Amino acid sequence: MSLLSNNSQIKSKIDDLWNKFWSGGISNPLTAIEQITYLLFMKKLDENDLESLANAEFTGDDFKSMFSGTFYLTSEDKEKKQNGIDKQKLRWSEFKRMPSDEMLNHIQRFVFPFLKQLDKEDSPFTKHMANAVFIIPKPSLLLEAIKSIDEIYEEMEKDANEKGQDFQDIQGDVYEMLLSEIAAAGKNGQFRTPRHIIKLLVELVNPKLGQKVADPACGTGGFLLGAYQYMVTQLDKDKAHKEPDEDGFIRSSRSALLTKDVKGILDDSLQGYDIDQTMVRLGLMNLMMHGIESPKVDYKDTLSKGYHETAEYDIVLANPPFTGSIDKGDINEELNLKTTKTELLFIERIYNMLKMGGTAGIIIPQGVLFSAGKAFQDARKLMIENSQLKAVISMPSGVFKPYAGVSTALLVFTKGGETDKVWFCDLKSDGYTLDDKRTKLKDSGDLQNIISNYKLKSDDPNRKQDFFLVSKEELVAEDYDLSFSRYKKESYIEPKYAPLSETISKIEKLEREIQKDIENLKSVVL
Repeated sequence: MSLLSNNSQIKSKIDDLWNKFWSGGISNPLTAIEQITYLLFMKKLDENDLESLANAEFTGDDFKSMFSGTFYLTSEDKEKKQNGIDKQKLRWSEFKRMPSDEMLNHIQRFVFPFLKQLDKEDSPFTKHMANAVFIIPKPSLLLEAIKSIDEIYEEMEKDANEKGQDFQDIQGDVYEMLLSEIAAAGKNGQFRTPRHIIKLLVELVNPKLGQKVADPACGTGGFLLGAYQYMVTQLDKDKAHKEPDEDGFIRSSRSALLTKDVKGILDDSLQGYDIDQTMVRLGLMNLMMHGIESPKVDYKDTLSKGYHETAEYDIVLANPPFTGSIDKGDINEELNLKTTKTELLFIERIYNMLKMGGTAGIIIPQGVLFSAGKAFQDARKLMIENSQLKAVISMPSGVFKPYAGVSTALLVFTKGGETDKVWFCDLKSDGYTLDDKRTKLKDSGDLQNIISNYKLKSDDPNRKQDFFLVSKEELVAEDYDLSFSRYKKESYIEPKYAPLSETISKIEKLEREIQKDIENLKSVVL
């Protein structure tokens, strides 16, 4: 269960922060979360720097604060040593005390440009700030937002102290809750993958410490974070004593207790890419808020000619855009599928990214499973003939509501080897209502059954249940069709009919009653 589920104070303060942006003139949730993210980044820089200063004083180590010295807006000013400002005044803890009009001008004129000029090596977030714009329009909104963020952090500190929870994990949950407010589809068909679906797919793929994990269309970084939390849990010796969350998954919240070496291995093992700069920044902040100090999320179109990573990763997890297409001239030469549809090109891109023996877990629209076009069939052949296709899990259309109503499926395949039998499954309930509200049901639906049945490769030879194995030979015979309904055997119950003589008797009786009614009607009319 989320660490915030028992803290209504934090939840109401997050709701309050959103309402302030809404009433302050920023009604687009994506714009609002981006501006909130910039403020969080300012606060985190200040707090991390102050903590490092305090540690250096305690240990006697040398530490140069990023807020020491003078900041100049231009190289000319720096050369002439004019129009400079003491970097101490660029700290969150300093500027938050200014009058609101002065503070807004100060952040726009000095703090934001300072963030953009920070050492790119020290901060992955700064690397992607080039085209960032600070657009909080009113001094009153800025003042209220800063006050709200400080109050949320106070509540988080209180929660950590009183309940013994790790501050890092609470902080991560707060940012996830902020992201959950993005309730409209973004550009290019982007929308957030439900966290319980991420947990399900990660569990099926089973990433291990030391493996390199990538997401070629990572959005807010949900799959990278899911892989990170799964690997942290596997390292937790006390995981057997943990209570499952509301979806039935056990996820440890002990990332702060990892050794420096293990933390370094985990941080270095995750790589994300996205075509949208806003998503890159949100993904970076999401991973940073969860304790990954130097996450690797880069701005790149992994389908284009500018991307060259091949056979680099042990695990690829992705929910790539479904509705996009790419100009034929921009498609990377190593992608051989004759199509401009991104949902197909990403299958080949993911296959190419995997090392031999590496495993992918991806979400695709169900049309990819059965569409008759040559490119669709070639994409399926790639997973069946050149890989070991392990699982096809069909999901109902409501899983991605309120973002989209498209029916989707989960695919798990390992590069190399040969497909023998594929485990098919029909997920009927994911533990939530399938309407726009997506209200939590009392149980976790089919999620945990799917995991246990997948691990056992449970089979129903009669194919009357919601899971069974299908041989490669049968898939080939059906033109590589991967739709669940193609192979499911419907139970047919022969109807029982009454004896013919009984039926005739009933008809004769009905005729006599109708005749009697007609005679009665005639007598009344005449």
